[in-house]
Amino acid sequence: MAKEAGPRTAYARSGVDVDAGERAVALMRGAVEATHGPAVLSRLGGFGGAVAVPPGYRAAVLVSSTDGVGTKTAIAAELGRYDTIGRDLVAMCADDVVCSGAAPLFFLDYIAVGQLNPASIAELVTSVADGCREARCALIGGETAEHPGLMAPGAFDLAGCCTGIVERDRLIDGSLAQAGDTVLGLLASGLHANGYSLVRSLLAEHDLDLAEPYQERLLRTLGERATGKALRAAPEEAMMTLGEILLTPTRIYAAAILDLRIALDAAGFELRGVAHITGGGLPGNAARALPAELGVRLDPDRWPMPSVMRLFGALGGLEDDELRATFNGGLGMIAIVEPAAVPGAIAALARSGITTLVVGEVVGTAALAGRRYAEGFLSRVAGQR
Repeated sequence: MAKEAGPRTAYARSGVDVDAGERAVALMRGAVEATHGPAVLSRLGGFGGAVAVPPGYRAAVLVSSTDGVGTKTAIAAELGRYDTIGRDLVAMCADDVVCSGAAPLFFLDYIAVGQLNPASIAELVTSVADGCREARCALIGGETAEHPGLMAPGAFDLAGCCTGIVERDRLIDGSLAQAGDTVLGLLASGLHANGYSLVRSLLAEHDLDLAEPYQERLLRTLGERATGKALRAAPEEAMMTLGEILLTPTRIYAAAILDLRIALDAAGFELRGVAHITGGGLPGNAARALPAELGVRLDPDRWPMPSVMRLFGALGGLEDDELRATFNGGLGMIAIVEPAAVPGAIAALARSGITTLVVGEVVGTAALAGRRYAEGFLSRVAGQR
């Protein structure tokens, strides 16, 4: 006797497996619900996520940001590894929100795949949940869409949206910044999630193997001296492959920035501006923490550039200024504080595990010939070198 067709048989033949989606939800449920606190009022699997405004706010303002991971997903897909890429997604959104002084409150994700593999999707969403816990926000829902015929079976893309909350009179908009303020640079964990179209182009052009030991690739491209210097600064990279280096997750700064502000408040100082260094690099983002009449002058000699940027800069023939405009240049975020606040700010960020350096100063645009960003030696920055 022929087996009776189920109600979704035709849809499955077209390439969409609804049952696989339900299995994925079951696999990810524990990781997602672990991010929920008492403010989350809805359950996973509902039609919308409900979150109560936390108590104690007088005039709460919601701040939202949406972003994706971009073509870094292609590296993850090629390696079949999905346990880090979700952290990149959270960082891209939560670290935008915190630039306004808002504490990340909740997060939503959207995943598009060519063919749904429940285990891979669960691994990916678990990595989103890991990022949410680090950013101190709840993952309250999302969507996984199967696109057979439009996307290859192993391909995927993901995007997300983060909403944060802050008192209206605590919004950070850069208006407090003044000429002479200090620019602090929070070191990056690597490429983060920008510039991967260039990276992938150079991988193809030079026929690089993602399984190649990273140390060997550095030696081949940069030489022994530069490789030795790079691995002394980051010895953990000596045991990694090129692919693992490229999948290093974006550092999430949101919680550290919020803790920094608390520390500055307690010491009688203000956090005067914050910028997330993403697409456009330092030239495209640093001055966004300031009002129109001010700019920043940074001294690139004051912080290290990650070896992976040196590597792809050498492969692509890029000068350092172009590297800093394409990638993050080694700084994931910058913070603006008055000079007297510098020691306490650096100490507060160190307690959050973030290495921070004095990298520049705020100046009037007249000093930069009308520009908002410039590089060069700094004559004075809180007396620090």
